[in-house]
Amino acid sequence: MDMKSIPKVELHYHLDGSINLELLAEFMNESNDSVSVDEIKSLVQVDSNCKSLREYLKKFQLITKHMQTDYALEKTAYHAVKDTSSHNVKYLEVRFAPWLHVNDGLSIEEIIKYVLLGLKKGENEFGTIARAILVCLRNDNIEKNIEIIEQANHFLGKGVVGVDLAGDENKYPQRNYKRIFERAQDYKLPITIHAGEAAGPESIRDAIELLGAKRIGHGISLIEDYDLINIVKEKNITLEICPTSNVQTKAVNSLHDHPLRRLYDMGVPITINTDNCTVSNTNITKEYQLLADYFKFTQKDLQQIVYTALEASFAEKLLKKDIKKIIKDEFTVY
Repeated sequence: MDMKSIPKVELHYHLDGSINLELLAEFMNESNDSVSVDEIKSLVQVDSNCKSLREYLKKFQLITKHMQTDYALEKTAYHAVKDTSSHNVKYLEVRFAPWLHVNDGLSIEEIIKYVLLGLKKGENEFGTIARAILVCLRNDNIEKNIEIIEQANHFLGKGVVGVDLAGDENKYPQRNYKRIFERAQDYKLPITIHAGEAAGPESIRDAIELLGAKRIGHGISLIEDYDLINIVKEKNITLEICPTSNVQTKAVNSLHDHPLRRLYDMGVPITINTDNCTVSNTNITKEYQLLADYFKFTQKDLQQIVYTALEASFAEKLLKKDIKKIIKDEFTVY
C-alpha cells in the first residue's frame, strides 16, 4: 500500500509549528537574518534528545518572530495547504493563536483574515479543503481569550470552524477557563482542548465536563483512567493523537509506551495527526506509516481512522458527505 497516496484527514496541525522551511528562510532573509534552510533546521527542529514539552515549545520562538505580517501569515497558510495536499489530505483543520502575531501592529481580526485568505487560495489551487481553529492560550488573560471567542463566533462559517485551548496544562488547569468556554458553548462553537499531554486524565475530564470539549488534543493519559475511557466512548469524544510529537514532548517515553493501539482496540475514537510538521520533522504520511509498520494497523484500520477523523471534524455536514464519497472511492483502489 502506497501510504502517501491514500486519502487522509488531518485535524491537529499548528500553523506556526508546520511552517514551510523554504518560506521561513525567505522571511528571515528579508529581515536580514541571512541563513540557509539547513541552518534553520537545527534552530527550529527538535531531535531525539528533546527532554520535555517546555523544551519542544522553545523551537517556536524564532518561527513566530517571522510570522508577524500580512504577507507572512497569508503565505504560511497557503503553503500549509500546498504541503499537505502533496500527501493527499482531503480535509485539513489548521489551528493558530492570533495573539502570537500582533507584534507588527496587525489587529486580531486582520490576522484571522489573512490566514483565512491564504487557506482559501491554497484550497482553490490544490484542492485540499482547509478550515481554521482559533487557539486561546492558557498564559493569556481572560480578556484576550474572550476576544478570541468573539472573533471565532464572528468568523464561524466563514473559514473558522472551532476554538481550542493550548499551553501548559499543569501550570494552568482547565477550571481557570470555564467562563471563557461557557461563552464558546453559548455561541455553539465546536471545541477542542489540549489535554492529557503533559497532565493526567483529570485534565481530560475537566476539558470535557467544564469546557465542553468534543475533541481532545493528544489525550495520551486517558489510558490511566478506565472509567474516563468509558465516558469518552459514551460521549463519542475523539482524540487527536500525534505519535511522533508525543514521543518528542515526552508525553510518552517511546513509541513502545504509546497507548494509541490499546486505545483503538478498546473502541476509543482516535485520529492520527502531525501536530507540528516542521518542529517535529514529520508529515502525515510518516505518521500513517508508523501506524502500519510499528503498531501493525491494517488497511482496514487505517481506513477507519480516516473516517473517524472526517466524522469528528468540525466541517459542515454536507461537506463531510461529499468528502466521504471521495475518500470511499479512492480507498476502493487498494
